[in-house]
Amino acid sequence: MSVIHCDIALPAGFRPQDILAFHRRDGERLAEQVDDDGLKKGLLWQGLPACLDLRFHSGRAVLKLDADGGGGDIGELERMGRRMLGLNQPVEAFERQYRGHPQLGGLIAARAGLRVPQTATPFEALAWAITGQQISVAAAVTIRRRMLLLCDCRHSSGLLCHPDAERLAALTADQLGEAGFSRAKSRAMLALSQAAANGELPLDAWLDGAAAEEISERLLAVPGIGPWTVSYALLRGYGWLDGSLHGDVAVRKALGMVLGAADKPDQRQTQAWLEAFSPWRALVAAHLWALLQAGGF
Repeated sequence: MSVIHCDIALPAGFRPQDILAFHRRDGERLAEQVDDDGLKKGLLWQGLPACLDLRFHSGRAVLKLDADGGGGDIGELERMGRRMLGLNQPVEAFERQYRGHPQLGGLIAARAGLRVPQTATPFEALAWAITGQQISVAAAVTIRRRMLLLCDCRHSSGLLCHPDAERLAALTADQLGEAGFSRAKSRAMLALSQAAANGELPLDAWLDGAAAEEISERLLAVPGIGPWTVSYALLRGYGWLDGSLHGDVAVRKALGMVLGAADKPDQRQTQAWLEAFSPWRALVAAHLWALLQAGGF
């Protein structure tokens, strides 16, 4: 076992509760275990099962990663930790610009410092986005859990690890169907996994600064991946804050509340409203998610 540590200073007003809520979605605690001051998460590290232990202490995040064999790069751990905590997101600039806005101002004041928690890898974000297409969070959590059990990649602690593209690409559509994926979602998941596994979609390499437009174009070419899935994956996987999540039912419901409308606006109306806040549209969507106190996807 290889154990590495790093310690990350957090900005003033950082909201640990948002990170913990994101990883608390599955109450069965098979892959993520959240308590009052941190969490443990199973993940693959350099292709090997590992357990990430993240603790919040006095304005700092302390990370420990236990890998079942192999080495460890502290710099890589810190980069992953900063992404997962949303520390690369310039939310302060957004809040300065819109804290006086008649509609956004109240949302910002209620949750100042809100950042979007990110997944450990872009592939995990994309897999979750495909899983969650057009279903509730609760249903998506159940299907995700079944997928993790199907792959059965475990750390020595017993925590399930989210599979990588190679492991998912080895499954069949029938196996995914047994986990609860529709036929269309099974095809999309396998097409994504196979393209990522063979290097056609260099998901991790894009973390080094590929343009969101280029990533979007490449992902939209994958059968079964549409604009919502891309915008969500860019947000959760890459921290891109300008995806338009106007097709998200929770975003539309919360926007109706903000506008005092009798019913939620349709996709066209929501898209037009969000457009005014570019390049922060996805961050605005995150504030709308938070308004419903369910965390959204």
